[in-house]
Amino acid sequence: MISMSAAERRRRLQTRHRLTADTRVADIVATADAMIALHATDPATVFLSAWARVGRSSQPEMADAISVHKRLVRMMAMRRTMFVVGDDLAPVLQASSAVEVAATQRKRLLSALAQAGLDGDLDAWLTDVSASTMRALISRGHAQAADLVADEPRLNTVLDISPGKSYGGPQKITSRVLTLLALEGRIVRGATVGGWTSNRTEWWPADAWMPGGLGHLDPAAARVELAARWLRVFGPAPVADLKWWTGWTLGQVRAALTSVPTVEVDLDGTPGVALADDLDPTPEPEPTAALLPALDPTPMGWAERGWFLGDHRSQLFDATGNIGPTILWRGSVVGGWAQRPDGQIRTHLLQDIGSAGQDAVDARAAELRDWLGPLRAVPRFHTPLERELLR
Repeated sequence: MISMSAAERRRRLQTRHRLTADTRVADIVATADAMIALHATDPATVFLSAWARVGRSSQPEMADAISVHKRLVRMMAMRRTMFVVGDDLAPVLQASSAVEVAATQRKRLLSALAQAGLDGDLDAWLTDVSASTMRALISRGHAQAADLVADEPRLNTVLDISPGKSYGGPQKITSRVLTLLALEGRIVRGATVGGWTSNRTEWWPADAWMPGGLGHLDPAAARVELAARWLRVFGPAPVADLKWWTGWTLGQVRAALTSVPTVEVDLDGTPGVALADDLDPTPEPEPTAALLPALDPTPMGWAERGWFLGDHRSQLFDATGNIGPTILWRGSVVGGWAQRPDGQIRTHLLQDIGSAGQDAVDARAAELRDWLGPLRAVPRFHTPLERELLR
């Protein structure tokens, strides 16, 4: 069995994730392609992840790639997580992952409607509301949720989510119906409303956003393509990491890998897989510092992160498993950062990386401060280290 060390994996992480000066890309579209997709649960992550990997590109230029040129699409897919992905790959995510998530979410919504006391054939009722919402959106061309509620008042139907729980309470079905339509590939999210850190978006019919919409690829074939792409970007890795990243069943992962030319590799005592044509060693990259945002696609690429995270998990993750802003040096997580209310970027190293490393981190933090200007990118959750930096 071929062996691949953690050092080799860290070299690959730096170069394939475009985190060195000589591997940076031209724009946000190239960033999404390089990483397969950009994590977009927090809208600011998309732009900060792109900044970490491009030369010079402003926030308006990045936003225009989505909202004006329509070269990217926001969509929920793997693990019921929001991503921004290139239009050419969006159909692969749709068929490989979103379709099954849609089926699960439809069942959950029907169950919630029944618990809310609605009578009759709820499946037919939901189908009718969805069709009416689609007609309204097609008529308008594109719209915000409030516009569609005006056209289809049944979107105001209220559910009592998790009664008696602190996180529960009344909730209209508006967002759940629109999310379901998006998961089914019928509509897509357009431009954000209210700035680059906003979660509010316009909605478009899928085929009005991109020619042919999200298509109808064979799910099994789509899983083969996505598995191969993941191994090219994140491999070699244990099969369990691919299962976690995709949210597929183990059977689906194994079925996909049977059609991908792979070889078994030893990852410092852990079995993994690599693409059969991707076994050459990676040259040592120029030492580079990277400041990555919360939920960046690099640290979110694997379930097992010890080979590049070290023992820093307790400082850099919140209680629910979300990773916060991190500092990488030579492919390893070595600290974290935060943006203070006055705009300053505060950094903190969790291990000694020498004076050259410290200087590189300071320089990159200054670049980020200049790039953000008056904008504030505050994550929706805070890790222990980030809370300390914000005091």
